[in-house]
Order: sequence, then structure tokens, then C-alpha cells
Amino acid sequence: MYKEFFGLRANPFNVNPDPRYLFLTRHTEEALACLTYGIQSRKGFVLLTGEVGTGKTTLINKLMEWLRLQQVATAFIFNSRMDTSQFLDFMMADFGIPCEGQSKSQLLQRLYNWLLDRYRAGETAVLVVDEAQNLTDEVLEEIRMLTNLETFTEKLLQIVLVGQPELEQRLKQPQLRQLRQRLTLRAKTHPLNLEETRSYVVQRLRIAGSNGEPIFDSDSILALFRYSQGIPRIVNLLCEHCLVSAFVDQKKTVAVDVVDSVARDFDLADGNAAAAMTAPVPASDKFDLVEALRTLATLADRLRQSEPQDLPKERKL
Repeated sequence: MYKEFFGLRANPFNVNPDPRYLFLTRHTEEALACLTYGIQSRKGFVLLTGEVGTGKTTLINKLMEWLRLQQVATAFIFNSRMDTSQFLDFMMADFGIPCEGQSKSQLLQRLYNWLLDRYRAGETAVLVVDEAQNLTDEVLEEIRMLTNLETFTEKLLQIVLVGQPELEQRLKQPQLRQLRQRLTLRAKTHPLNLEETRSYVVQRLRIAGSNGEPIFDSDSILALFRYSQGIPRIVNLLCEHCLVSAFVDQKKTVAVDVVDSVARDFDLADGNAAAAMTAPVPASDKFDLVEALRTLATLADRLRQSEPQDLPKERKL
């Protein structure tokens, strides 16, 4: 609707985790380097955590894109509400390993032989599990057991667990201590700071076709940061609606009052969102703004439809 008005080829602020729009902050570069190093070095287990909306899935999609360019076999588990049997069946199917009607022991033997064949060919296989904080203890234990598929010197299956900070808390539980001890590398995503938020908005507009003319002025960027607290998904949500509002008013630049208005529409304009995010919450007050933002982002995901700048080529695994 507004693309032609602003001279854009695509929607720059879709909340879908499109790897073309991955914004490489120092933290993101470190996380991506950690993931690629862990896989290339056959470390076996890598953990990626971060608050909701901070770009974990976008980062993982960029990683998956790179792995496919390197012709690495991958399986991506995006639905963590599964029991052990469903989890193994889904993994085998995504790896493309036929396993119909097989018992668990037969399934694991087939997986082991398949991984050995890849290892002998100088190749590897990567299992990525998103939303891992929702996995049951039984499935997490099954994932740990998959790391026992190994040679004398190296792990045959590389596993990336991705989840919200609750996953780290779960891994501290005594019954999961064996899994925690297997984690060789840990990476994290973080909210953006003010300057990163500014660069993030500019980059997404550029990738979407902007000619470089400023669409968001300095004050509106500051407001975006204040209301979103640097959470990329919330930045996208606000920017999308700001562009719609500016288009309706036939304004080529998004002013701060537009951002304020949109923030009020989403109940983010509480006078001082930054203070609300950081101030201690009284024990009697159960309201959690982070949880509110999480709910808002989830609702936005359901309302969007999906619309990859490749990673630098690296040596074949």
C-alpha cells in the first residue's frame, strides 16, 4: 500500500525472520561466529538464547541458509511441543532418512549409519531446535543422548539449541545437569542500543529499496527506541504502522508525533517506557511489560505473511 509512495520495492518491516534483513551488531556477529565455529569444529552442542523478539530465529535462518550453500545436511525443529517419538520422527524426515514403521532402536541405528557415511565422506549434519525452552525433560534427555553418536574423536551430529532465557534456567535443574555439561559453546542475542536502532531502521529501508532519503527523523528514531527498548520485533511493528499512518497523511517523513500515536495504539505509550522496563517492580504488582511486549509480538506474527544477502562464503565443512 505505501511501498510506491516511499519508493520501496518490498515491505521493510515485516516481522517474519527474513535472513536478508539480518542486522549484524557486535553481539550478533559474535553469536553467528560462535555457531559457525561450533559446527565447523564439530563441538557437538551449541546453545543460543535471547529475549523474545531479539532476532534469534532470523539469525538461525541466516545460519541455515549458509549451511545449505555449503551443502550441509540440516534438520530444523520449529515445533517444540512434541513427545520423544514425534521428535525423532520429525528429525529423521527433515534429514530425508526413510524410517517408516521402524522401532526406536532401528531408527537410531539407521541414523548412526547415515551419520557415519557422511563423516567418511568428510561431511557433517546439523540439527537445529528452535523454541527449546518448551521441550519436555524427556525430549531434552533424548537430544543429549544423540550426542553419544560419535567416533573416538568427534561428534557425528552437531546440535544447536535455541530458546528464550527460560531455557538457561531450565538447564540449571539437577535432572538436566548432564545436558548442561555437554554444552560446549553458548551464544546470545541482545536488544539494540540507540545507535544500533537507528542503523537497523536505515538498513531495512535500504534493503527494501529506499534511495537514502530519510523517512524517520532523529526524534522519531529516539521515540522508536524508547518505546521498543531496542527489541527488533517491536521496532518492526512500530515502523510498519508508522509508515501506514504517514502514507495516509501523505507525509514523506515520519515525525515523532506519529510514533507517539502508534505507540499509544499498542499501549506502549505509558509516559516512560524505558523506566518501566528497568525500574524494580513491587512484589504486589504482577504486571510485566516484557511479557506484554511478547504477547504483542506474537499477535503481530499471526497477522503477517512472509515476504537471503548471503553470508560470506567460507570453506566447505
